[in-house]
Amino acid sequence: MQKKRGTFSGGLGFVLAAAGSAVGLGNIWRFPYLAAMYGGGIFLLIYLILVFTFGYTLMIAENAIGRKSGKSSLTAFASLNKKWGFVGIIATIIPAIILPYYNVIGGWVIRFFAAYLTSSADVVAGEAFFSDMLASPLTLILTQTVFTGMIVVVLLNGVEKGIERVSVVLMPILVILAIIISVFSISLDGAIEGVKYFFIPNFKDFKFTSILAAMGQMFYSLSLAMGIMVAYGSYLPKNSSLEKNVGKIELFDTLIAVIAGIMIIPAVFAFSGGNADSLNKGPGLMFVTLPHVFASMPVSRLVGALFFFLVLAAALTSAMSIMETIVACVCDSTKLSRTKAVLIVGILSWLVSFLPALGYNVLSGVKFFGRFDILDMMDFVTNSVLMPICAFLICLFVVFGIGVKAIEDEVTVSGKFRRKKLFNVMIKFIAPVFIVAILVFSILEGFGVITV
Repeated sequence: MQKKRGTFSGGLGFVLAAAGSAVGLGNIWRFPYLAAMYGGGIFLLIYLILVFTFGYTLMIAENAIGRKSGKSSLTAFASLNKKWGFVGIIATIIPAIILPYYNVIGGWVIRFFAAYLTSSADVVAGEAFFSDMLASPLTLILTQTVFTGMIVVVLLNGVEKGIERVSVVLMPILVILAIIISVFSISLDGAIEGVKYFFIPNFKDFKFTSILAAMGQMFYSLSLAMGIMVAYGSYLPKNSSLEKNVGKIELFDTLIAVIAGIMIIPAVFAFSGGNADSLNKGPGLMFVTLPHVFASMPVSRLVGALFFFLVLAAALTSAMSIMETIVACVCDSTKLSRTKAVLIVGILSWLVSFLPALGYNVLSGVKFFGRFDILDMMDFVTNSVLMPICAFLICLFVVFGIGVKAIEDEVTVSGKFRRKKLFNVMIKFIAPVFIVAILVFSILEGFGVITV
């Protein structure tokens, strides 16, 4: 007897779940610091152009592959062309590496949210708060256990009653909280300069690396090239318009990215006296700089608690999609029930999470290539190496493995393909070239050969 495959109830559930996947930790903190580093308004303009051309193309391709095959990323490619099954293997390895360290960072967010509920904003902004947390194996293991447990509980309820239902609740809350904090942020003295910097393009700030950085962010932001959109596409009913749903995800993702920029850039500008360099790269922005900014505000505890609850909601919706991708692969390739698959994936990801968690304390002496700790190495391998490779292979698969017409036919099953010409040009000619450029740029930057 064939196992009944989960589905979304319709377009809205799919859009909110897919948008929830897109709106994660990378979108909330990575987008603002990249925008600051690469010229503010000019970076935003480049990013928007890429999302609605390049991002649209890859998202259409992945969702169409998922819906056409009715399978997860592990088996979808092979089911459509046996010679291309290796693409599915790569697409499955990526979320399997991401999930454990994402659990750890999700645990950090829980720790900060709890701290704002129980302590003063000055305590959280203290110089040693973040470093003390990283130095405590017990704290990191406990918080990542709570975070992992939350995801497992949601996924045990299935696609429609679990992922979709939670996304429908969390995503509107996330948007409302983001707008509230954004309004508060731009009301601060000196914040208007940050708003201008973020929204007004200065073409003197344009450089080629801005395009590559914006394209790299687009991968994070839209959950591309990691099997997620293939899995979610496999849950999408045939009568739900694929192109319209992708368009809605683009709009929702762009809205959250812009709001994240409004939340953070003007507030940091106001705090630092207009210094864009204060938007330091990586965890330091969210877990060091922003607590200092919040501590300088009125009702600082409330603002800090609201912000980290917002970030927790974003982290949860993204982690749900990452774990679901792996669960779908397990279900499609074994005879295990969904419940057993969720529990096995949850337990294994929790156990592997010990490595990046302990990499900040007990295993702090472990360094890769003399520069990466365990978590950074996992992040570098997935985001800088495997994701561009996977995206490049997906383009080749569409063009040479199944043919562009196969994607066109799948899209038109549920409506018109209005941007068909754009899709054809991007998937055949433009996307592969730029993806290779991203791969080279990311590796060179990761090893410090070039700096930005």
